[in-house]
Amino acid sequence: MASRSPATTGFENVCRDIHGACDEPRRLSRLLARHSPSERQQIKAAYRAMFGEDLVARLQKTLAADQDNELCNLLYLWMLDPSERDAIMARDAIKSAATDYRVLVEIFTRRKQEQLFFTKQAYLARFKKNLEHDLVTEPSHPYQRLLVALATSHKSHHDEPSRHIANCDARRLYDAKNASGTGLVDEATVLEMFSKRSIPQLRLAFCSYKHIYGHDFTKTLKKNLCGEFEESLRVVLKCIYSPSKYYCKLLQRSMQPPRTNKKLVTRAILGSDDIGVDEIKLAFKNNFGRNLEDFIHESLPQSDYKDFLWMWQGGQ
Repeated sequence: MASRSPATTGFENVCRDIHGACDEPRRLSRLLARHSPSERQQIKAAYRAMFGEDLVARLQKTLAADQDNELCNLLYLWMLDPSERDAIMARDAIKSAATDYRVLVEIFTRRKQEQLFFTKQAYLARFKKNLEHDLVTEPSHPYQRLLVALATSHKSHHDEPSRHIANCDARRLYDAKNASGTGLVDEATVLEMFSKRSIPQLRLAFCSYKHIYGHDFTKTLKKNLCGEFEESLRVVLKCIYSPSKYYCKLLQRSMQPPRTNKKLVTRAILGSDDIGVDEIKLAFKNNFGRNLEDFIHESLPQSDYKDFLWMWQGGQ
């Protein structure tokens, strides 16, 4: 008997079920929602080995037949490689009537620099455009300036985060906020720091800031004293400092009555994928005092989309 490829071992049955459900988004959501990123990669490899067809391409056909079905869109993006998914989401954000900078911030802060390289390559291959060039607008927006700084960051990406550098950066942040006496941040200092530090190093700097000064740096960016740059910086910092908290709040906001914002829910689920559903559930409980599964059950009407969320968070 011929030996089976390790990529197909253990996923034959689910691949057969998926093959029989490719035109039924509700069945597909129940089959795919609970699988981790690594399991989804194995499922795609097994599916190709068994049926000689790319599963993502098959899902794209289903999406093309029902462009307005957000569940089809979610399933398609869910099964893409992260770099391909981020490239599509970045392009959609840039092409929108008003650039959705928050989507771009989420992409640039959840990826390591080497992962961003593959996202940029996927963007170029798919859209024949340079992602960093597409970020540049005139006049420039504060979000755009922060994103360009993150995109050009080139130091410390292969080193362990340094506590000494973090402490120094924390003090620089304090000075950048308080030197002018106006309540505004020294933008040049922040942009320089963002352009020279990895995301883990920046996260450690914000932890050091809280340890030294007794409060989060975002707390110093008071809304009534902030300019446009400070407001943009607050969002970037929340994504960097506590992604699980950021995405659980995004989920909660997207499902607020009277009407669920399914596109925002999709964004929250895909953004949570690298963090892990268990961390999101814990953050949700800590921030809102209730279980995520109860919130989903009470907030969403019965639908195919609700089925995906229910299975994703561990429901039966």
